[in-house]
Amino acid sequence: MSGTYLGMPSFPKAAKDAVHDVTLRANLRHATHTIRDKRAKAVAELDDWALLREAGKQIKDHTLRHLDRYLEQLESAVTAAGGTVHWAADAEEANRIVAGLVKATGESEVVKVKSMATQETGLNEALEAEGISAYETDLAELIVQLGEDRPSHILVPAIHRNRGEIRDIFEQKMGSWGRPAPDGLSDSPAELAEAARLHLREKFLRAKVGISGANFMVAETGTLVVFESEGNGRMCLTLPETLISVVGIEKTVPTWRDLEVFLQTLPRSSTAERMNPYTSMWTGTADADGPRTFHLILLDNGRTDALADEVGRQALRCIRCSACLNVCPVYERAGGHAYGSVYPGPIGAILSPQLRGIQSEIDASLPYASSLCGACYEVCPVAIDIPEVLVHLREKVADQGGRGHRLEKAAIKAAGWILDHPAVLAAGEKTASKTRGLHPRKPPGAGAWTADRELPELPAQSFRDWWKKNRT
Repeated sequence: MSGTYLGMPSFPKAAKDAVHDVTLRANLRHATHTIRDKRAKAVAELDDWALLREAGKQIKDHTLRHLDRYLEQLESAVTAAGGTVHWAADAEEANRIVAGLVKATGESEVVKVKSMATQETGLNEALEAEGISAYETDLAELIVQLGEDRPSHILVPAIHRNRGEIRDIFEQKMGSWGRPAPDGLSDSPAELAEAARLHLREKFLRAKVGISGANFMVAETGTLVVFESEGNGRMCLTLPETLISVVGIEKTVPTWRDLEVFLQTLPRSSTAERMNPYTSMWTGTADADGPRTFHLILLDNGRTDALADEVGRQALRCIRCSACLNVCPVYERAGGHAYGSVYPGPIGAILSPQLRGIQSEIDASLPYASSLCGACYEVCPVAIDIPEVLVHLREKVADQGGRGHRLEKAAIKAAGWILDHPAVLAAGEKTASKTRGLHPRKPPGAGAWTADRELPELPAQSFRDWWKKNRT
């Protein structure tokens, strides 16, 4: 990936600040509870949801096992349909390709469909460095961009903002990016949406280059698919003369029949809708309609490394529905910014360390950003066992060393020896019980626990002694 956000501390440090932000916690609690309650009702309508979930898992696993073959098939199909395929090994190469393609058109501005892949690569910043203005057209992404902010949710990037904050951003920033907000703008959702619509309309009609990601790529036909709810994506995908799509290689599915499963599961699991409001599909170019030039950039950026991990690769099944974020007690309290990645929440805690590696402080801390309650696994529409991957990544972090992990290993080794010697264990229990009045409330080395909790008080009698006395 393009790296963590500049100056981002480890998750525990960032989360500690976030949980004391009362407004942030209120915004998150209201939004996540509303979304997950609606999702639960939408999913409950389908008697075969469990079967669809298993089908999605198997389709994704099969595709990942044969990804090389399906990517070659996809490239051939896109090329045959009039598109051009580029391969990008990392974020830097992807950004360089996009910048070169935009410059070749002679244009200096582009309109964008909401895209996690281009956020991952830092495309907007890379284009700005090349003198190219990139305009986000998704409402939430527009709020984030105008507010010089960072996304905090996969589906609702501005989930951490309330209506009053959004109105203030529109009033203060819209004019410097184009059409200003109307005078007397209130925080009514309808008025805010109308202000955004008017602001973006002139950009849609003027732009000659559009940039998108894709939710799925169908290998057998070379078709790309974008799900969205506002219609801005449809405008970006059809009006510009040139369309550039940056897509992670894991977004491939083999056939149209496979796509049928995700057309049912993704809308219900993300926006709690039976059918997605705007599902746009395109295959190459056409003479009579849509962009005249189409470029597909297939992005690796750490995905091949994740694919090589037999346990961790299941993270690549993710269809970016964000259901795991909305049920996660850690995300609800800490928010998305604490994860230091465009992929927050439970899926980000397993995906980001695999794409970026676990060498940095923030990436080494992400696998621990979970209570392992399992709620994320229960709602995942492709059955990613996120707790399993978290534990797997924790083991990797521990194996790479560090002072805390060395002490932990030493403590576990000592505990193992004591448990293997019952007489030593019994003597230790008796000594601990007799000296319990002298034990400190916050013993050295236990600060991470005792900072917010009290250690349980030792009983006057060990279980071993109680058993001898009461069970002859």
